[in-house]
Amino acid sequence: MGDRGGVRTSLGETLRRLAEEAPDAPAVTDDDTTLTRAEFEDRTNRLARAFAARGVTAGSMVSIAVANRARHLESSVAAWKLGAVPQPVSHKLPAGELEAIVALADPALVVGVDPGDGRPWLPVDHDVSEASAEPLPPVVGPSWKAPTSGGSTGRPKIIVAGQEATAEAVLARAPSLRIDRDGVFLVTAPLYHNAPFMFSLMALLQGQHVVIMSRFDAAGTLDMIARHGVTWLYVVPTMMGRMLRLPDEVRAAADLTSIRTVLHVGAPCPVHVKRAWLEWFGPETTVELYAGTESQAAAMIDGVEWLSRPGSVGRVQRGSMQVWGPDGAPLPPGEVGEIWMRPDGDAPTYRYLGAEARTKDGWESLGDMGHFDADGYLYLADRRSDMILVGGANVYPAEVEAALSEHSAVTSSAVIGLPDDDLGNTVHAIVQLARPLADVEDDLRAHLATRLARYKQPRTYEQTDEPLRDDAGKMRRSALRAARVGGLRGEPRTTTMNP
Repeated sequence: MGDRGGVRTSLGETLRRLAEEAPDAPAVTDDDTTLTRAEFEDRTNRLARAFAARGVTAGSMVSIAVANRARHLESSVAAWKLGAVPQPVSHKLPAGELEAIVALADPALVVGVDPGDGRPWLPVDHDVSEASAEPLPPVVGPSWKAPTSGGSTGRPKIIVAGQEATAEAVLARAPSLRIDRDGVFLVTAPLYHNAPFMFSLMALLQGQHVVIMSRFDAAGTLDMIARHGVTWLYVVPTMMGRMLRLPDEVRAAADLTSIRTVLHVGAPCPVHVKRAWLEWFGPETTVELYAGTESQAAAMIDGVEWLSRPGSVGRVQRGSMQVWGPDGAPLPPGEVGEIWMRPDGDAPTYRYLGAEARTKDGWESLGDMGHFDADGYLYLADRRSDMILVGGANVYPAEVEAALSEHSAVTSSAVIGLPDDDLGNTVHAIVQLARPLADVEDDLRAHLATRLARYKQPRTYEQTDEPLRDDAGKMRRSALRAARVGGLRGEPRTTTMNP
């Protein structure tokens, strides 16, 4: 974990030095304010002392359930300054989901919401002005982040990063990600997702000005790029599609001259979207990353390479990847199989809380499918599991089905993803009911609203009497989805929902 044999600079010390170098340089901007490096340093020192007063110590988890605003990043840095591990969660989670994650993480403190179990928590607007702003002694925590994910079983899991909280460990990958010194980073996505959380903190440690959007807006993103001189932009394919659908005159008027890097990740990008994006933003600026939060290995490709290999996510840049058949044997180029990964060296890149890795002979799989071409370029196919990608966010059918099963009218259900031009997929629930769907749909929606985050809730419902499981008792999701792509069966009921 980290570079234990060499220089180990704590993340708090790294940010303190940046504040000393340029105290008046902007550090973080949100909808309400801009904080200079000196102001951010003072505020995080005060906040760290408030955390410590409530029991946070080295090695503690701190769960951060805060909307996209400066306090989110302040909370992570305050945790680092105590040697604690920031653990981001959605501030919109229903009580049941939050309880499950908090029980798993067992944090010393929750920021933003009351977890309801009697443990210490701080409101998002907690006043720390009376605490001392003096620097704290440098301390290196055991891990620099612990993001949350669902699981194929429908249970939450926490992915604790294997890198300790040192600048040497955390910033080792900054050059390959083009997160350079003193740029301007635009946060377009929720900070409780691993990629924007991770990249924004790396940018902060590189002295970049981190500009936080409270919520993604296509036209607003173009405005922010021009207004702040954004150099590094994070997007997912859904965002790219929405920006491409802006009126021609809006796109033509956009000032993109400051952009040096656009990185996209989170979901496979349709070829037509990627090609149009490269024509607009330029192939030299655009980079695609394929990796899991577990970070065993990664593939990357820039826009110039992509134009000669449309659809590829690039060649392996870190760690190792192989494509295996069902018998566990590596497959030749061109044949689709399951993607297996392993990191460089012996040090683990992560550890799970609440899950077990899928391993075989020292290799691990995240359930993705794909193939390599003869030159080592990777192309993704459908996932091995039935996970649904909704606007770049993971939805696990088992979790939705478990919530549906708690309703008295539901006798069985199967949850699948259906193609959507905007979000990539939407969640569709096929249900067997004791009463007609028309009589219970509103109650079903109200029931799930208390148990699942909004993006996980089915957009459409369909009542059926057909078998949802095969003779062996296994869910027939792939067959059910195949039968519906190209035209829904039954009479699905659609409700427009914000992602």
